[in-house]
Amino acid sequence: MKKGKLELTWVGKDERVRLEPRVLVEDAAKSYGDTKAENMLIFGDNLLALKALEQDFAGRIKCIAIDPPYNTGNAFAQYDDGVEHSLWLSLMRDRLEQLKKLLDPEGTIWVCIDDDESHYLKILCDEVFGRQNFVANIVWQKKYGPANDAKWLSDSHDHILLFARDKEKWRPNLIPRSEEQLQDYKNPDNDPRGIWRASDLSAKTPSPSCMYPITGPNGKIYQPPPTRSWVVSKERFDELLRDNRIWFGVKGTGRPMVKKFLTEVKGGITVETWWPREFADDNKIAKYESKDLFDGDSFATPKPEKLLHRILQTATNDGDWVLDSFAGSGTTGAVAHKMGRKWIMCELGEHCHTHIIPRMKAVIDGEQGGVSKAVNWKGGGGFKYYRLAESLLVRDADLSTKDRPVYVINPRYNAVMLIRAICKIENFRYRNDGRMHGISSESRFLHITTQLLTQKYIDSLAEDIGPNQSLLIYATRCARGLHLPPNVEIKKIPRDLLAKCDFQEDK
Repeated sequence: MKKGKLELTWVGKDERVRLEPRVLVEDAAKSYGDTKAENMLIFGDNLLALKALEQDFAGRIKCIAIDPPYNTGNAFAQYDDGVEHSLWLSLMRDRLEQLKKLLDPEGTIWVCIDDDESHYLKILCDEVFGRQNFVANIVWQKKYGPANDAKWLSDSHDHILLFARDKEKWRPNLIPRSEEQLQDYKNPDNDPRGIWRASDLSAKTPSPSCMYPITGPNGKIYQPPPTRSWVVSKERFDELLRDNRIWFGVKGTGRPMVKKFLTEVKGGITVETWWPREFADDNKIAKYESKDLFDGDSFATPKPEKLLHRILQTATNDGDWVLDSFAGSGTTGAVAHKMGRKWIMCELGEHCHTHIIPRMKAVIDGEQGGVSKAVNWKGGGGFKYYRLAESLLVRDADLSTKDRPVYVINPRYNAVMLIRAICKIENFRYRNDGRMHGISSESRFLHITTQLLTQKYIDSLAEDIGPNQSLLIYATRCARGLHLPPNVEIKKIPRDLLAKCDFQEDK
């Protein structure tokens, strides 16, 4: 515990690596649908994928919905869900920090977890997002009935931890009323203002100004219930009575109630923190959905589409960006797509190809499972498939020794990939105009070359920038005796790149 601060600690917490911003390479053969679609499916380690997204998507993601491995020790076909506790905390901390960078100032993150790690994860999220930005712990009923073979108690729920990027800036959307809720609205007295429901006229917290008797149409005197008062003053009650907003029942013999007209209430209901299966479905429904999608080859731990539908209803609007970096079988992307949101999913497992791609193709082709009918889904759109490029720098097998590794540019990198990679590492926006390859502001530019950098080469580039602008040149080879203008800087490949991040050759 640090002075003045409570902190969750674990073995290895202070160990961090400087991530290499990887290039994302599209595989058009695996992309599908509208070629202009912005939706992204990324195959690869999600921590590196999040770092790769940072430059273009920092502060742009309106909703992050993730279902990370629960660290329960169970063996799943698609996941090794039994990482040692300290390793799991480090894994989650690193990813949550990257996710925070991507969140819109008015965005939220929803993390589904069970009892095994939920309390540790809450404290971890407090550290990353700020305890003041905790919104709620939603309890989702994942099972309908008890498991009679449970060794201790039958677990019936999971948690969804909800944090805002800035709680003071975020407000949830209202949820449309269900048909069952609308059935409460009727019009037994044919009021011309339309259907209404009778609401309690008493208040839980008593107020002296609201303690008075009410005389009913039949002369009966009504007092507020014990320990309560009426919700309005006597003067306001008389106004409501004159406006035909007080209801004593069909026969005029009931306790007074106030009429709430559907046309005058909010356009939906406020979301509660208890999500029963009637509201968001359960694991059994999710299994049925998965079996229907994959011809019986169900994903091990799917979430129902209605659960994600409720999250996105509450947290997003049409056209907002949604991200899931633990994509699983692709439920988040499928629901976001059907709801008209733009989406990014990251997945390392082979089920990216066996489950997510077929599912998203079916969605685009108009499949009618899950929430399709509820959101009037007819098909359309598309996505682009990306893989993470290998590390930019790799060890030279011939020149490296055990104690002295020698790094060179990865031979798999072409010129464009090299330029894009260095732009990411130096935080320049990629620019393809033949001369300047990157720009970080209107006054700072980047040029990258593998040719011999000569004085003539430098002077030619310097002519393209103004006196109040600067140029960074990355080169592999430089001639001797170069004279640099004061607004030109040279860095070497790979020497200066090695100082920027930790390069690890992919196995």
